[in-house]
Amino acid sequence: MRINRYLSGQIVTAMLFIVISMTCVIWLSQSLRFVDLIVNRGLPIPSFIFLTFMLMPTWLSIVLPIAAFAATLFVYNKMTNDREMVVLSAAGLSPLRLAVPALLVAVATAVAGYMMTLYLVPMSYRGFKELQFQIRHNFDHLVLREGEFRSIGDGLTVYVRAREDQGQLAGIIVHDQRDPRNTVTLIAERGALVTTPDGPRVVMANGSRQERDADSGRVNVLYFDRYTVDLGAMREEVQRTFRDQNELFIEDLLYPTDHITDPKNFDEYIAEGHQRLTAPLLALSLTAIGVAVLLSGEFSRRGQTVRIVSSVLLAGVAEAMGLGSKYLAARYPWLIPVMWLAVLGPFLIAILAMTRRRMRRPVPAAAVT
Repeated sequence: MRINRYLSGQIVTAMLFIVISMTCVIWLSQSLRFVDLIVNRGLPIPSFIFLTFMLMPTWLSIVLPIAAFAATLFVYNKMTNDREMVVLSAAGLSPLRLAVPALLVAVATAVAGYMMTLYLVPMSYRGFKELQFQIRHNFDHLVLREGEFRSIGDGLTVYVRAREDQGQLAGIIVHDQRDPRNTVTLIAERGALVTTPDGPRVVMANGSRQERDADSGRVNVLYFDRYTVDLGAMREEVQRTFRDQNELFIEDLLYPTDHITDPKNFDEYIAEGHQRLTAPLLALSLTAIGVAVLLSGEFSRRGQTVRIVSSVLLAGVAEAMGLGSKYLAARYPWLIPVMWLAVLGPFLIAILAMTRRRMRRPVPAAAVT
């Protein structure tokens, strides 16, 4: 029991460090995709962080099995180099018994993975897509960019020299050609964009209104203290027409309907559903592969580089089998059982290997006759 707690604690500690490190790397690399929202659309930094944070369950569902495998390799290799594993093996503990702490951590990781794939991933990813859609189609960020002439529909152009901290606008020009017979140009020192039940409007202060009659060519100039421009061209609301697979819960994927997607995509959605069910089990398979390779066989004083490399290669093959079987099942639904076999097969083989072997200590040279 103490051995279980000791080894499990070591693995969990290493695993937390690996998860945090890998998540930060993924966060930095993926965040570059959304820099456009800050540079071109003026998205505040807190909103940017919240937007990327909503992708965290998706990243963790990928990172957790790999982190459990890497932490297991690190801890068991360290304890083997420190001769702790040799002592435990000499005390009568079999490789399978020594692997129990790592397998317990793997089971907990698989449970956390199921929480991610079955609930947190679709819920958070749906919120992420909704927020991203709102930001990309938000009228304020879409139209009013500093120093740019922006066309709004047919015949309406808006220019803003600067946007101030409080959301006010400075140096506004609105050129309205929606009525071909009367072209209107408005220039104002200051203003603001407001949203009303009838649509977005620009409220302008301290400016002039110039209207040109197409028939007579006469230009009328009106100076105003306050003027409102109705941006009716943007009144229609844009709505999302479909949902991504990552936004759907498991029942929608396993039993798709024509309200969710086209019937020709049903097989792909069903394969994605089974992927949600099998992916967390990779934590068990990868961890079992790691401990089986490290603990099965004779202890070597020259280190375990070969075994570590072998376990990494075998884990890579297991990952590739899991991903490849999904794409095959999407094209040939009768191969869905192969998805489960690709994930559970390595785990069963690793467990069988540990039950048939024991870690052997090297025989002293003096004992050899």
